[in-house]
Amino acid sequence: MQKDNSAPSTPTSARARHRRRSNEFPADESKTNGHLLLVNDHNKYRSMWIRAFSSLWMLGFFLLVIYLGHLYVLAMVVIIQIFMARELFNLLRKAHEDKHLPGFRLLNWHFYFTAMLFVYGRILSHRLVNTVTSDKIFYRLVSRLIKYQMVICYFSYIAGFMWFILTLKKKMYKYQFGQFAWTHMILIVVFTQSAFTVANIFEGIFWFLLPASLIAVNDVAAYFFGFFFGKTPLIKISPKKTWEGFIGASVATTISAFVLANIYGSFQWLTCPRKDLSTGWLHCDPGPLFKPEYYPLLPWLPSTEIAILPVQWHALWLGLFASIIAPFGGFFASGFKRAFKIKDFGDSIPGHGGLTDRMDCQMVMAVFAYIYHQSFVVPQDYTVETIMSEILSSLTLEEQQILYMKLGQILQERMFGRN
Repeated sequence: MQKDNSAPSTPTSARARHRRRSNEFPADESKTNGHLLLVNDHNKYRSMWIRAFSSLWMLGFFLLVIYLGHLYVLAMVVIIQIFMARELFNLLRKAHEDKHLPGFRLLNWHFYFTAMLFVYGRILSHRLVNTVTSDKIFYRLVSRLIKYQMVICYFSYIAGFMWFILTLKKKMYKYQFGQFAWTHMILIVVFTQSAFTVANIFEGIFWFLLPASLIAVNDVAAYFFGFFFGKTPLIKISPKKTWEGFIGASVATTISAFVLANIYGSFQWLTCPRKDLSTGWLHCDPGPLFKPEYYPLLPWLPSTEIAILPVQWHALWLGLFASIIAPFGGFFASGFKRAFKIKDFGDSIPGHGGLTDRMDCQMVMAVFAYIYHQSFVVPQDYTVETIMSEILSSLTLEEQQILYMKLGQILQERMFGRN
């Protein structure tokens, strides 16, 4: 008879088992072979009300943060990322093995905050410099930190790498190296999308708010159409998704993109880019994308005109991506959860699962929004003001003075040359 070497039950292991049980698929769902649709779900109305209530308080909190401005949106993104990392770190955690590896969880967070320092340091460095220009001592300190930021991050990572090697234990190698690889995959997933998300925020809250809103609209519309009309399964790895929900959500999201772009584009504090890390609403020249153009509503009555912002045509492409391509981020997450036999990544949001469950499509959307903005929007929005701000944001005060003198010399030479 094989000897039972399992460790006695502890509060930590009991909690871990409870977490795993709470995330497992219900028995009735596992027996449907992928054909459990909302139309046939007897508990769908209770689930709908729980989901609706959670969505309302999340929407209220989200709108409050948007109202407060760029820095508060950034803080919200950071908090969401920390909770996402926590959910993903716990996904493959084994309490019995961790008991023999004191400090191993701390090592994961060391890598996490090192990656945060590297990613956010690269994105926010110039804006931080612009914020402290009035204080010479603080300005010099910040400039030095930014100059050596990559060195600091590199040696911080090397310290974590050495820490990992020194803590390797016999008979635990496979688990430790598996956790090491899992940690790095989490960092790539979380910080790849976060880098684009933060960049979108400082290009103007509009470019963060519109893509995020479209994912939310698509999710709600897909749930609504699937709830009332869903009969045809869409994809096996996500059995509650239906073609009726997918098509209905695509139409609703595309129309919403055109309408929401007009609403959001009417507020300067949403469209103005933030060049520093100060708080408060912004006022700026909205640029050609946010200045209305007038089109005749009826060709035979030119006097009846409708105002359309040029950015609304760009919003249509964002809407199409949010409704057709971004849902595959959710399908990927569904397949991943099924591979590990869990229902949700967490249970922090009633009716929705964890924060990672809510952010699967947002990750894909944030990357596309940034790439689309840089490829098709920025080249149309170049002005003397934007060009100068981009140049000056990467220069110190001394370098700006040198640039000013050089430009003056060049202009004088050209003026004398013409004479």
